[in-house]
Amino acid sequence: MRIAIPLDENKKDVCIVLSRAPFFLICEDGSESIFENPAASANSGAGVEAAQFLCDKEIDVLITVRCGENVAEVLKAADIKILKAKHKTAEEELRAYEAGETEELEHFHGGYHGIL
Repeated sequence: MRIAIPLDENKKDVCIVLSRAPFFLICEDGSESIFENPAASANSGAGVEAAQFLCDKEIDVLITVRCGENVAEVLKAADIKILKAKHKTAEEELRAYEAGETEELEHFHGGYHGIL
């Protein structure tokens, strides 16, 4: 099971903006790796670019605060489950996931389309 979480600059806290997160934490079987988000500085299309990056990393689960509709479409087409982040740190989110305390993200925003 591969789990991804968007990270802030400190590489510990969950970033609230998925597409423009500076980093992604990807965990698999207790092993953790941090990757730069190639979409973080994109002029446009950051959501779809970030989603494609996660698909290319073959994740199974994304834990995020919020997610745009375009990103959700890409991830759902790849059978990636999208869960709602409720904690400050990625480590807290991973513990909540392991304890079965995470819920699916059900509401997706229309996107920011160049507005930050």
